[in-house]
Amino acid sequence: MLLGRSKVRGALAGLFCSLVVGVFGVTPINAADRLEVQLDEMLIPIPIDELGEWVSSKGRNYSELTAWINLLSEEGRAVLLKLLQAPLLKDQSMARRILQSWAGRQLLDEVSDLIRVDEDRSGASVLKTLESLLENQSQVTTLDLLQELPAESIRLDLDAILLLARRWRYQIQSQQKLLLALDRLSSIREIPNAELRTEGGSQVKPEKFPLKVDHRSKPLSLDVWRSRRGVPNRQSWVLLMPGLGGSQDHFHWLARSLSRKGWSVVVLEHPGSDLGAVQELLEGSRPLPGAEVLPERLADLKSVLLANEQGFFPFSEKELILMGHSLGALTALLAAGAYPDPGLTGRCKKALDDLSLTNLSQFLQCQLVDVDLLTQPDIPNLKAIVGINSFGSLLWPIDGESSVSVPILLVGGTYDLITPALSEQLGLFMSLAENVSSRTLLVEGASHFSPIRVVEKDGEGKGYDLFKLGEELVGVQPLIVQLLLAAEISTFLDEVENKKDLGPSLHKQIGGLRLHRLNRSTVKNLLSIQ
Repeated sequence: MLLGRSKVRGALAGLFCSLVVGVFGVTPINAADRLEVQLDEMLIPIPIDELGEWVSSKGRNYSELTAWINLLSEEGRAVLLKLLQAPLLKDQSMARRILQSWAGRQLLDEVSDLIRVDEDRSGASVLKTLESLLENQSQVTTLDLLQELPAESIRLDLDAILLLARRWRYQIQSQQKLLLALDRLSSIREIPNAELRTEGGSQVKPEKFPLKVDHRSKPLSLDVWRSRRGVPNRQSWVLLMPGLGGSQDHFHWLARSLSRKGWSVVVLEHPGSDLGAVQELLEGSRPLPGAEVLPERLADLKSVLLANEQGFFPFSEKELILMGHSLGALTALLAAGAYPDPGLTGRCKKALDDLSLTNLSQFLQCQLVDVDLLTQPDIPNLKAIVGINSFGSLLWPIDGESSVSVPILLVGGTYDLITPALSEQLGLFMSLAENVSSRTLLVEGASHFSPIRVVEKDGEGKGYDLFKLGEELVGVQPLIVQLLLAAEISTFLDEVENKKDLGPSLHKQIGGLRLHRLNRSTVKNLLSIQ
């Protein structure tokens, strides 16, 4: 029994350390005087000075503390030693700015329920101590933090963390069940790779249109892609919005493809929540932007629609397709009149208590509790909405129903932990008003960042991305995923415009990628097995 608990403690130590350090770069796990570990209703005291000696000896020092540390597995001890020695924050680090953001403060607040500094459950003492240390030194290690925290003790509640780990395991298992259910879907239609080819003319660039707006100090920069001559005339134009930290360059692949098939496309920039804001975050000159940018984003959108009414753009189509990635998709839904359902505060309390890192969009959704969102006026010529890696399951739960009734295509991937397919694509889809033309599109192996992979370097569909993300975050063959998405989005828009029928759910396999276009009844069945 003791050996089993030891393995659990070791695995948990590795999980929890990598969780907090990897996501937010700070791990307040001890105290200036002593650490108290709560496990099975017992309190195990660990003196901080002995912990410091253990670190200085690189784990070779033997004392009373060693007996407790030896309860960890060998891997757990190595993780603990590395964690205590590693720098947490540097003077101008991105992590410091993240901690100053709404999401960072929320994480500290939730973590403080598991790791308590005396009776402080807000995380304020941790953040204040970090800031104080950085005034006198260029970087702070975990041990520095432990030795400087103005507290008598820190209590690490392993019982609560084990419960949290079980919740995470359940959420991951639910995602795995979804994959198994998708694998069991019949009638997989195999498509030869030869049918999936890139369109030439990548040298074609958008026109830049600066738009003066009252709510910005500088004009908005708009990328305008005119519809290609010689293709069928379209009744609609597309307004496309990048996500948080997104760039207009991320969506050249989609705007170019749609313009070649007859749609005029305008791609917005959103100063303050675009790639420039991420660069400022990396430089340490600003906090991480969050849901507080939505009012300005909605104002940007409204200004572009007004400019179109006044003949600002070089096209005459009147009907509108709203399209966005991640926060851009949420902006589209809000602009279309989908105001959050009552009771968001209660839903968020439950969600954040679970501290789920399998759905990071919940942080942004819950920040809307503190954001003043005005009810948006109707867009009378709105034809459809396309949400790529959308989210909003807490805003519009399945037992509610948003007021958006136009056809909607929600696009997601099975590798997405930011806006996971199960809750944020399938769940959100079922909360939207029923429309016979609405669909959910899932690509197995695609992630939240597949749509922002840009410029192909080789023939393997890899490319590179402006965020310099690792392959494990970008997903499988992102450039091939983009080709699939462009074709499917075009098919959906063509059906909406020409009142065609997409028919029943469709399942395709192209090479190693599987794509599922799902109607409402299939989505309902998939959710029922979870």
